[in-house]
Amino acid sequence: MNAARRRGGLLSWIRFLGLLLVVPGAAYVAGLVWFAESIPRAIGDDGSTTDAIVVLTGGVARVRTGLELLSQGRARKLFVSGVYRGVDVQELLRAQKQAPEALECCIVLGYSAETTEGNAAETKLWIEKEHYRSLRLVTASYHMPRSLLEFRRALPELRIVPHPVAPEAFRREAWWAWPGTLQLVVSEYHKMIAALLRPYLGSPR
Repeated sequence: MNAARRRGGLLSWIRFLGLLLVVPGAAYVAGLVWFAESIPRAIGDDGSTTDAIVVLTGGVARVRTGLELLSQGRARKLFVSGVYRGVDVQELLRAQKQAPEALECCIVLGYSAETTEGNAAETKLWIEKEHYRSLRLVTASYHMPRSLLEFRRALPELRIVPHPVAPEAFRREAWWAWPGTLQLVVSEYHKMIAALLRPYLGSPR
């Protein structure tokens, strides 16, 4: 009788420990799927103008897209956040094969940001100095959810229009079947979790 009770108690503990592993794992996977589905497939608002265009560095296509939008008259100025120190506007334009005389006057470079949170803080200072009320945010599609979170925290009163850029190597559809894309999505998901938790944990970053 005692042996049967001990076995029953052991099985109960095994079930309990199994739940402790399964429930968080299921929550993690569900959150990952939610995050992947939140990555935009297309530009939701491709027609409106804003006071500024803000590009977050990290890919050639992002800067190129920002310059194209500026040349189309979609905003008054272009702010590029997170630029390497030593790079100036003329060098950036030469790299993008754009005419310096046409766009140079309307481009501002930010050099202090090293993180997405830093991008938002750096942009906030510039936006407030210019007294702008709207911006079009240009970054990679997989980076857009976290970028919007940080920018809306830093600039809650501002109208922010997301303008995602789809990197050629990023496979938005069936993302789980592509090792490179899966790794990128998981990495960005972890960063999103950290960004969501930061206000509650008191993290300096």
